[in-house]
Amino acid sequence: MRNRWPGGRAGEEDQATSSDGGLMPGSFRSLREPVFRQWFLSQLLSASGGVTQGVALSWLVLQLTGSGLDLGLMSTCTFLPLFLVGPYAGALVDRIGPRRVLIVTQSLMASISTLTAVLAATGVVQIWMLFAIAAATGIVSTHDATARQVYVFDLVGADGVSNAVALNEVVVNGARILGPSIGGALLGFWGPAACCVFNALTFVPPLIVVLRHRVRETAHPPRPQRIGGLRYAWRNPVIRACLLLAAASGMLFSLNVPVPLLATGVFHLDGTAFGLMMATFGVGSLPGVLLAASGPSRPSGRRVVILAGGTGLSILATAYAPTVPLVFAAMAVTGCVSIWFISLANTVVQLESDPGMRGRVNAAWSMALPGCTLVTGPFMGWVAGVAGPRLGFGVAGLAMLLAAAAGWRALTRVRLTVGQ
Repeated sequence: MRNRWPGGRAGEEDQATSSDGGLMPGSFRSLREPVFRQWFLSQLLSASGGVTQGVALSWLVLQLTGSGLDLGLMSTCTFLPLFLVGPYAGALVDRIGPRRVLIVTQSLMASISTLTAVLAATGVVQIWMLFAIAAATGIVSTHDATARQVYVFDLVGADGVSNAVALNEVVVNGARILGPSIGGALLGFWGPAACCVFNALTFVPPLIVVLRHRVRETAHPPRPQRIGGLRYAWRNPVIRACLLLAAASGMLFSLNVPVPLLATGVFHLDGTAFGLMMATFGVGSLPGVLLAASGPSRPSGRRVVILAGGTGLSILATAYAPTVPLVFAAMAVTGCVSIWFISLANTVVQLESDPGMRGRVNAAWSMALPGCTLVTGPFMGWVAGVAGPRLGFGVAGLAMLLAAAAGWRALTRVRLTVGQ
């Protein structure tokens, strides 16, 4: 028997089928679609540019004020718009389509980066300007991120979205490697303005892709639903469970809070070893990306909740590892399982959503992750200060286990029929 709920449908099918009825093998099968391949490469470049500019902005803040608090406020200005305008961004994407939104957002972000470069190059930049730039970037990025997720769905279809979402993690992790390297080189040779110019230029390739290729956008209902994205998501047990898991995982992905405390406060590591610990998580995530990309085109909810539970256990193993080699090994395992779980959960959310609600649901996903890091990061830091670094990191594992337990029934007992 197939369960129903108000306004929702989606499915739990482990068969990996392609549009022609057969399996398209390989972890990179979505790249066989020429337009998606162009989009993927352009996003890898663009994401690296964003990290490159992040290096420059952090440097500018330290040069202007030398304040760690101001660095934190920069993050707040960037991520706070996720909560303030996220629902409206999703509704806009549903109403006018992701392609039109992307044309505007990519152009605006290129303009903002160019303005930042001019301010840095002329030496007139002040801290309030950087806060304003971060806020403007956050507002535009909120619309852009939602549109990009729906655009990818339109590029590859329901059968390719699982692989495409996993490949997005290649973009994220690749940018974490390329961005700091490029940013460090440009900052050292030509200063922060060069980093911003580079970032502005990286918006050109994805803009060209969007302008050149008109993809078949998912048909919207004749009468758009008036229900808000958060309300719709809460009414759907499967989407609600995945969003709770995403919010809980925000504690894990606030790595800049618990990992430094664990490295210095428990294991007394130096800066080099701390950097290696952070890198271990990224290296471990690569197998997780490949496992997610090579899996079924329509992953099961059961697999999502099992991997979420495994993520919680691996976080606890990291927090309470007795030796340095074991903590490094646990970090690698955590990177693998967590990225695998997040990719599948994101796929399930997209497949569960009705076409006319997909933009709003993707906005809700962005509000949960990375948006919740605004709250979870400071909370973990507070716990670490009161109860010690191990519990400060371990609370993320406990949160994951609780969220997995709360979503077990919805994710394991509901049969899904993909909304297309």
